[in-house]
Amino acid sequence: MATYRPTHEVLNQPPPLENYNLFDHDTALAEALEREGGAWARERVRAVGALAGGEAIRWGIDANAFPPILKTHDRYGHRIDIVEYHPAWHHLMNAGVSHGLHALPWREPGPGAQPARAAMFHLLSQAEAGFGCPITMTFAAVPALRAQPEIAREWESRFTSLEYDPRPRAAGEKRGAICGMAMTEKQGGSDVRANTTRAEAITSGHGPGAEYEITGHKWFCSAPMSDAFLVLAQTDRGLSCFFMPNWLPDGTRNRIQIQRLKEKLGNRSNASSEVEFHGAWARMLGEEGRGVPTIIEMVNHTRLDCVIGSSATMRQAVTQATHHCGHRSAFGKRLIDQPLMRNVLADLCVEAEAATAAMMRLARAYDESVGNEEARRFSRLATAVMKYWVCKRAPAVASEALECLGGAGYVEESQMPRLYREAPLNSIWEGSGNVMCLDVLRAMGRSPESVEAFFGELALARGGDARLDAFAATLADELRDFDDVETRARRLVERMALAFQGSLLVRNGDSAVADAFCASRLAGDHGMAFGTLPVATDSERIIARARPRID
Repeated sequence: MATYRPTHEVLNQPPPLENYNLFDHDTALAEALEREGGAWARERVRAVGALAGGEAIRWGIDANAFPPILKTHDRYGHRIDIVEYHPAWHHLMNAGVSHGLHALPWREPGPGAQPARAAMFHLLSQAEAGFGCPITMTFAAVPALRAQPEIAREWESRFTSLEYDPRPRAAGEKRGAICGMAMTEKQGGSDVRANTTRAEAITSGHGPGAEYEITGHKWFCSAPMSDAFLVLAQTDRGLSCFFMPNWLPDGTRNRIQIQRLKEKLGNRSNASSEVEFHGAWARMLGEEGRGVPTIIEMVNHTRLDCVIGSSATMRQAVTQATHHCGHRSAFGKRLIDQPLMRNVLADLCVEAEAATAAMMRLARAYDESVGNEEARRFSRLATAVMKYWVCKRAPAVASEALECLGGAGYVEESQMPRLYREAPLNSIWEGSGNVMCLDVLRAMGRSPESVEAFFGELALARGGDARLDAFAATLADELRDFDDVETRARRLVERMALAFQGSLLVRNGDSAVADAFCASRLAGDHGMAFGTLPVATDSERIIARARPRID
C-alpha cells in the first residue's frame, strides 16, 4: 500500500504584510516630517499609519473588487443618475475626511500643516489610491473658492468639515461636503480653452457671483456624486469658472446627467464619468473670461497631491519588494542577500526616498507661500518640475518592484498589479508630461524670479557634494540657452528635478542614500535600468532604512 505524502506544504514564503504601522517603518518619512515642521502632528500621522497598515488594506481590496456602479434610471423609468459604491469606499472616504486629509491646512493653518497633511495622505494612499481623487479635489477647491467670498462663506465650512456624509441631498441639509470638478472635453483634453460648453446668464446681471445656466458635455467629471463641482464654460467674454452644486436648494437634482462611468486602467475604486449639463444652475467663480487663472490655484494643489500620490505608490512598491526579498530564499541565500538583487532594491529605495524628500519639501513651501512671494514663486515652479519627474518615475519603480516578487507579483492577490495599474495615473492627471514641461518653461519665462528662488534652494547644499555642485552649474548654463528650448524641455525639467532632489538628500538625507543618488543620478555612474548602482554603494544600509521590520 502506498504511503501518503502531503502534496501542498507552504514553504519559503514571506509572512503577510499587514497589521503594522506604515509610519513606524518609514524612516525617510519620519525624518522629513520632523525636518519640514510637522513634528507636532506626529501622533496624528502615526494613527493614519496604523490604519493604512491595518483594516484599510481590506477596504482597498474590496473597493477595487466591487467598483462603483452607475444607475441612470429607477425601475419606473425616472432619471436618477446615482452612483452606488461598495461600503469599503465609504470607509476609505470617511477615514480621509475624519483625519482631515482634505482640509487640515485650512482648518489649522500654520507651520507644518501642509507637511503633516502630506504625510497622512502619503500613508493612507498606500492602502488604496482611488479615494484620493475626491479628497484632493475638495482640498484644492478651497483656495479657488475664496476667489468668490460669498460662495466661500456658504461652502467652505462644509468642504472643511470632518464629517463625511455620502447621502445625496441638498447642501443645506449636510454639514460635510465633497467637491469634484469637470474641466476637460472630448475635443480639447488638456487644451481647456477649446471647451465648447456654454454658460448663459439667467438674469441681466453677469460676472462674479452671478447665476448662469450651463449646457454642454464633459469628457471627464471626477467623482460625479460629489456635492458640488468646479466647471469651466464659455461666456461671451471667454472661458470662465463656475461653481455648480449637484443638488439645488429646493432638494431637487441639478440638471446634470451622467452618461457613463469610465472603465479605466487603474483607479477602479473611484468613479470617473462623462456628463452632460442641460441648463445646469451654477454661479460664476472669479472674473468672467478668467476661468483658467481662477482655477490655477486649485490646479497647483492637485499637482502637489499628484507628487504625494506617486511618492506613495513608490513607497508601497519598495515596501512590498523589500519585505518579500527579506523573507524568500533562492539559490541558497535570501533574495535580499544576493548581491544583484541587493543592488536593485537599493536603487529602488534611493528613488523612493528622493521622492519622499521632495514631496515633503514641496508641502512646506505651500505653508511658506502664505504672505511670502518668493516662496510662492518657488512652490509654483518646483511643483511643476516635481510633478513631471516624480510621476514619471512611479511606473518604472512599480514595474521593477513587481519583478522582485517574480510570478507572485503578477498575481492580483499580491497587490502589485493594482500598484502597477495605478502608477501612470498621476503623470496624466492635471497635466501630462509635455504639458508640465511646457508649464515649467512658461513659469520661468513669466517669472525669472522663480528661477532665482529655485537656484537659491539648490545653493543651500552648495559645498556638500562636488558632484551636485557640478551638476547644478551645468544646469544653470543649460537654462541660459534658449535655442530649441521646447524640444529640450523634458531634458531640462528632468535635470532640474534631479538637482532639487540631490540638494535635499545632500543637506538633509542619509549619507549613504545621498552618495548613491549623486553617483548614479548626477555623475552618470548608472545604467538604463534599476540595479545598476556603483559597486561601492552601501546597499545594505540603504535598504535597512526602507525595509519594513516585520518578522
